[in-house]
Amino acid sequence: MTLDHRNAVLELRQQRLAIAQRPFNARGATVVRCPRCQIAQDHCCCPWARPGQSPLRFVLLMHHKEPMKPTNTGRLIAEILPDTLAFCWDRTEPDPNLLTLLADPRYQPMVVFPATHAEPSQVIETIADTPGKQPLLILLDGTWKQARRMFQSDYLAKLPVLSIDPEAASQYKLRSAAHPHQLATAEVAAQVLALGGDQRNAQALDAYFQVFSQRYYAGKRQLPINSEGEAFHYLEQLR
Repeated sequence: MTLDHRNAVLELRQQRLAIAQRPFNARGATVVRCPRCQIAQDHCCCPWARPGQSPLRFVLLMHHKEPMKPTNTGRLIAEILPDTLAFCWDRTEPDPNLLTLLADPRYQPMVVFPATHAEPSQVIETIADTPGKQPLLILLDGTWKQARRMFQSDYLAKLPVLSIDPEAASQYKLRSAAHPHQLATAEVAAQVLALGGDQRNAQALDAYFQVFSQRYYAGKRQLPINSEGEAFHYLEQLR
């Protein structure tokens, strides 16, 4: 399966590479990777992506290092939902296109973030349903420390805050989290989709996230390719 739809995170990655002053040499930089999923070429997970459409739209506000990281999971959201948008975060000089989007009357923007960091009057527990406006879910993509700083941006300050209270510990083992309930960005998006009633894409994203995690780990450890398990079977049914 060849993926030919756009992926805003990959586009942002190419923009960052074009302006880079030096090569991005993170751990594992010598691995020959699939240019799309960023997994070791022999373990590519692209054939398991199942793009769809949703009544919800996501915006990834990314720390400038995130598009460069092979372990970034925001990229997976854009594979399942190709209309996902991505912008690099800047506290004082945000992308003008982002500001235009937040002011667009066709959308109802809201930030997905824990309620404990927001004013009580901002917090909502269900996705705002404003007639004539599509919900626009803003995900802050970075480390937990980076995300907290991003959340304090003036241009996000007056937006509703959708609080997600994860019931299960994160399944993401490619990076360490300070707390087991700190979810990967793709896991958060899957929970938001479920909350918004889009079960098809919630399950497809969760399954694709599991396949990505399994294959990334196997490629890193040079383990045999395995396409067994509930996530693989579910995605196979969506083919």
